[in-house]
Amino acid sequence: MLAAFAQAFRTPDLRKKILFTFGVVVLFRLGSQIPTPGVDTRAINECLAQVQGSGLYGLVNLFSGGALLQLSIFALGIVPYITASIIIQLLVVVIPRLEALKKEGQAGQAKLTQYTRYLTVALAMLQSTGLIAVARQPGRLFQGCSLPIIPVDTSVFRIIVMVVTMTAGTAMVMWLGELITDRGVGNGMSLLIFTSIAAGFPSELWRIKTQSEYGGGWPLFAFVIFVGVVIVGAVVFVEQAQRRIPVQYAKRMIGRRAYGGSSTYIPLRVNQAGVIPVIFASSLLYVPVLLAQFNQDAGWAQWIQRNFVRGDHPLYLASYFVLIIFFAFFYVAITFNPEEIADNMKKYGGFIPSVRVGKPTAEYLDYILTRITWPGSLYLAVVAIIPMLALTVFSASQNFPFGGTSILIIVGVGLETVKQVESQLQQRHYEGFLR
Repeated sequence: MLAAFAQAFRTPDLRKKILFTFGVVVLFRLGSQIPTPGVDTRAINECLAQVQGSGLYGLVNLFSGGALLQLSIFALGIVPYITASIIIQLLVVVIPRLEALKKEGQAGQAKLTQYTRYLTVALAMLQSTGLIAVARQPGRLFQGCSLPIIPVDTSVFRIIVMVVTMTAGTAMVMWLGELITDRGVGNGMSLLIFTSIAAGFPSELWRIKTQSEYGGGWPLFAFVIFVGVVIVGAVVFVEQAQRRIPVQYAKRMIGRRAYGGSSTYIPLRVNQAGVIPVIFASSLLYVPVLLAQFNQDAGWAQWIQRNFVRGDHPLYLASYFVLIIFFAFFYVAITFNPEEIADNMKKYGGFIPSVRVGKPTAEYLDYILTRITWPGSLYLAVVAIIPMLALTVFSASQNFPFGGTSILIIVGVGLETVKQVESQLQQRHYEGFLR
């Protein structure tokens, strides 16, 4: 692998892409440490040293690499973009105009991307306003720490500046992610989430060793490392698993030459949706809690506070589990169209052995896809609730490392990025990473 990595750096265009991606990631991490104007950084540091952030903000803080609880200019990270993507993909299914745009190809997709950007900015304004409103009340953002993070005498103009700064930070994060996708290596948004999660691993692992909330000591530290390696191995095994549907192409005579007659296969992964269902489910569960912050005295807001703030609450766990399964099937349904695959196979003379072409082929592919999506979605849901089990067994914090969401994102993004680098190496007849 080291040899392949060195070979990648010897390729001029690939080296440029890797260095460009690394530079954008460094810029992203730098912005995550710059505080928003008007925030008392000394009070934030003291609160961070005293208590852990509320479980309500654990997901966003995870995706922002700790920038949320520091109220930096990139405090919201990529979460508004994720939420906007969920909303747009849901609307594509129910609004004919958006569905028509999706079918228009690259031009329609560019239009949908533009709508996602606009919605991202709107959601960033909403979330930054809610975050600042919570941070202005001592003891709300950091439970148990009553220091004033934002002075109560802050003017309306300063509040507006803070909201605009955080919104602009989200827009810049979105732009950086798109730059990586266009000019770097891998999916930009996924890599930024990967970077944010990986940035918190060293401190969390060391805290397991030193602090009493986990029990402390080298034995527990070694046990957690061992469990993490086992989980990573299991996730890699399932992520690489696939069902291969054989496809045979008949020979065709064009003039005096025979074309076709080759055999190939359609790879259907067990986890066809990747880590997207976990991200979608987590982000969707965060939205009602955010809305409850604006009307805390209402009955529905208090019910949400009781049932959806703590990650180990049974109702939260059940909702999380069901939403992951739902989004797994939903994402597979909108990204893999059996009828389109069957039509393309029929057009080019392909067929699945012992299956008739046309509609029977589409029904067969849909049947196989449904069968393998069930274990894939259950696998995602089970791995995602591992942090909740850690909370019970170790009395750990919400940022427990090797948690389901963290591992799924890190392993999934890592594998996809390595595969993309390998595909570029193979085009130049070089030995790849995944030999």
